[in-house]
Amino acid sequence: ITYVTSTGYMPPWPADPNYSHFIGEKILTENEKMILQKWYDQGSIPGDTSKIQESDFVPMSKKKYGNPDLVIKLNNPFIIPGDNKDRFMLTKLPFELDADTNIRLIEFVPDNKQLVHHLNAHLIIYDKEKSDHLKYVKPILNGDIHNDSTAFHQLNIPYSDGEFPKLLPSVSNYLPGVEPIVYPDGIGGYRVNKQSAILVKDLHFGPSPIEDSDHSHFNIYFDKNPPGRQIGEFILGTQGISPVIPPLVIAPNEVKNFETETIILEDISVLTINPHMHLIGKKYKAYAVEPNGDTIPLIKIDDWNFRWQYFYTFKKILHLPAGSLIKVEATFDNTLNNMDNPFNPPQFITGENGSMKTTDEMLQLIVSYLPYQEGDENLKLD
Repeated sequence: ITYVTSTGYMPPWPADPNYSHFIGEKILTENEKMILQKWYDQGSIPGDTSKIQESDFVPMSKKKYGNPDLVIKLNNPFIIPGDNKDRFMLTKLPFELDADTNIRLIEFVPDNKQLVHHLNAHLIIYDKEKSDHLKYVKPILNGDIHNDSTAFHQLNIPYSDGEFPKLLPSVSNYLPGVEPIVYPDGIGGYRVNKQSAILVKDLHFGPSPIEDSDHSHFNIYFDKNPPGRQIGEFILGTQGISPVIPPLVIAPNEVKNFETETIILEDISVLTINPHMHLIGKKYKAYAVEPNGDTIPLIKIDDWNFRWQYFYTFKKILHLPAGSLIKVEATFDNTLNNMDNPFNPPQFITGENGSMKTTDEMLQLIVSYLPYQEGDENLKLD
């Protein structure tokens, strides 16, 4: 305990607390580390054991909302071959409710946390009189090589006349270490018809040397209140609204810097940010520059850890005025000094093709926001 806390290995919190602050920071002060060291030096003597209470970990979603109102599992357990290859799944999970319903939260719960790397899920809301979408569909595997149009038709998403139903994007997301984001009442939520579906786009399983399986599920929490202010999202960098400069190609034995930036055209209220890189990411920094020249620190990570990628939610809403520049600066280390390098010897690694494979690279900043309203900057999010 003293070793992993003194070195900063535990608790896992990659973001620099001297740069910006977020809800749920997993940080020990130097004094707390000294207390642990002193306890160890004195023989690790137990305290009053009568005060120990056994308790299982309770997710924030359950603390706030209790048990889920609906659980939707993947249709069948997914078998992951032991061939050290990434797997990507796209699928549709139809569900039928007793009536049109308000939903407060859709939480993804990975079954195999060692292999589930990320998930993006959308919500499909079908017209009440059209029900052919409720039929079972076979999941698409290695979905990273399918374009959206082809995949959506294979999943029987369009109506028979070719039109598409209403799609609500990014209703549930997952990365290693992530807990579901629970915003205060009045922010977020969804209204669905009694016949709807979750679109899993996509579920990424990392490579494994042995055969394994996964049977992940979604917890859905209903709400008596109608949806609040709708949350928007945009992405800087790979697959986003701004290019990575220079193009994201890292030669063997090279340490290289990249950046991406955009100017926002309207006032926004930032809720949550999610920095994202893969295995050879080394350093990451994001900040905003207001039209008046003031710099607003967003996040700084001096030692990137692929295994702990949080959605960082600010303690209070962060107002960025129209005309602000959002900029990301990142360093990638494609040498053997990087213990996470997937190749020995190092090989060319690229992120130009938008692939999400673990051994390729990405550079992203995902921003969740609301259109700004006066007084937003005073609203607490915890």
